[in-house]
Amino acid sequence: MANQVIATKDFFAVVDERQSIRKYDANITISKEELRNILETASKAPSAWNLQHWHFFVIHGKEAQRRLLPIAYNQQQIVDASAVIAVLGDLEANRNTDTVYEPLVKAGYMTNEVKETLAQQIAVAYENKQYARDAALSNASLAAMQLMLAATAKGWGTCPIGGFDAEKFVAEFQVPSRYIPVMLITIGKSSAPAHRSTRLPVEAITTWVEK
Repeated sequence: MANQVIATKDFFAVVDERQSIRKYDANITISKEELRNILETASKAPSAWNLQHWHFFVIHGKEAQRRLLPIAYNQQQIVDASAVIAVLGDLEANRNTDTVYEPLVKAGYMTNEVKETLAQQIAVAYENKQYARDAALSNASLAAMQLMLAATAKGWGTCPIGGFDAEKFVAEFQVPSRYIPVMLITIGKSSAPAHRSTRLPVEAITTWVEK
């Protein structure tokens, strides 16, 4: 019981501490191993059919970050941050079907019949291009939020950025057509307090349906 209390308290502390950091100490570096650990946690986010509709482009190093700077409308945080992670949505996540389910079948956690049923459902869904796009955006966003919480838990600041030219990003970094840019996330150590913000009351954002 004590462990459960600590875990719950730690989670809510992380949620309360997470803020959008826009000013970073440009002298602070982050290792590839630390980034990899954060991404590993982010990749445990839920996704439709467990297809894991995300891909991470890690812009790590001042030279690479300077290439990104004009694409992100010259926001200084792009080059001052220790790294920038571009979260991409997978428009062809259906191609992950066998990779995701085969190990489960081999381990005896899923029958081949169930796997084939799921594969058929996925194939039908992905005949609809709009569904594929919507699924890429929504599921990659789940991973993005988990990434920011993981970074906060490890003492790093982050900021999600929607203000960038997606087409120029794709061209500059030669992103395969399979992926669609969802957002950029800067990560680093804050050099100034985050802007104060408020949240709407729960009553303003909630509708209860009880009958």
